[in-house]
Amino acid sequence: MRRHSKTTDTANSSDTSLTRRKSVRLSDALVRGLQKPATGNRVTFDERVAGFGVRITTKGHVAFVQNYTFEGRERRITIGSHPTWSVAAARKRAAEIKLQVASGIDPLEDRTRSRNAPTVQDMYERYAKNYMPRLAPRSAQDQNSMFAKSILPALGKKKVKDVSFSDCEALHRHITKHRPLRANRVIEVLRRAFNLAIKWGWLERNPASGIEKNPETKRERYLSPNEIARLITELDRHPQKTSCDAIRFILFTGCRRGEALNARWDQFNSDLNVWTKPAATTKQRRLHRVPVSLEVTNLLSSRKNRSSSPFVFSSSGDRPLTDIKKTWASVTNAANIENARIHDLRHTFASIAVSNGQSLAIIGAMLGHTQHQTTMRYAHLYDTTLADAANAVSKAITSPTG
Repeated sequence: MRRHSKTTDTANSSDTSLTRRKSVRLSDALVRGLQKPATGNRVTFDERVAGFGVRITTKGHVAFVQNYTFEGRERRITIGSHPTWSVAAARKRAAEIKLQVASGIDPLEDRTRSRNAPTVQDMYERYAKNYMPRLAPRSAQDQNSMFAKSILPALGKKKVKDVSFSDCEALHRHITKHRPLRANRVIEVLRRAFNLAIKWGWLERNPASGIEKNPETKRERYLSPNEIARLITELDRHPQKTSCDAIRFILFTGCRRGEALNARWDQFNSDLNVWTKPAATTKQRRLHRVPVSLEVTNLLSSRKNRSSSPFVFSSSGDRPLTDIKKTWASVTNAANIENARIHDLRHTFASIAVSNGQSLAIIGAMLGHTQHQTTMRYAHLYDTTLADAANAVSKAITSPTG
């Protein structure tokens, strides 16, 4: 966190007996007529408010000050420059400062603390250092993008303690104009960062809490059996074999794209039938061990026989493949598959598992879900099975035997 070492509000050592100088009734006319001293600065004190005065330097800079004593120390705080501040306004502020002192508050210390208070930029830097390393690389990259493109340009210079609900709501509205779902994600990240700032003692209340999000409809796109058949046909035909194998791998494992593209040979057992994903590569940041099908084992075996890279799906230079979007667009277009994303292959894997009688617990284990409610999104796919079971029970009740 940045710290400001320069402090302009101090007691001037050249001014002895700060509160005992001869005083006059300050007025704007008197201040305008002040003469510059030959050296240093000169303070003219007000007779109405003790310790309140106006200071003029050798360069002609004029500012109002207030002298006070706090815990035995004589201190001086600058109120503001003339003519930006009038005598009447500065005198009122001087009276407020005296009330602070009487209440046991050191105004100069309070101002210094406020100047050094962390900004949203400081919050981001600590968040990026302490929290983002726990995220999957793709998630961390996405959150860095949210801060760089949306949060910091709008709020970066503001003190964390000064950010209001209205500031966060305005940011959400601004992003919503073009990217309503992205606006929701940005506020989620901002709220998480503020929650950590509360733990750090930087503020007491989260200003990003309570913002009404834009409506979201859960996407439920599953490839039909016919679409799957057409997709596999086009994957066989396409010249980009590495990216096509990666797509096929995702389809037959239900894994996430990032997990597939970062898969290494040392994550598989010698028989290539068990995949152990390191915590660093999974969304939940937990190790996930899962058996794979014979189809996947055969795919892996075929690739390993002609691979010298540590990565299962490598690009040139033994680096992991990073982009399969172009191949996906090409094969889905050729297969006449509309409105489908690569991630929909994961949903398709789950839907096929359901249709083959697998339980939600089994599906959750295969997909690497750590929370039951995540897998529950597929529960509705059991409707036909459950309806058949309900009809069987009804038939047994209405047609008893024996």
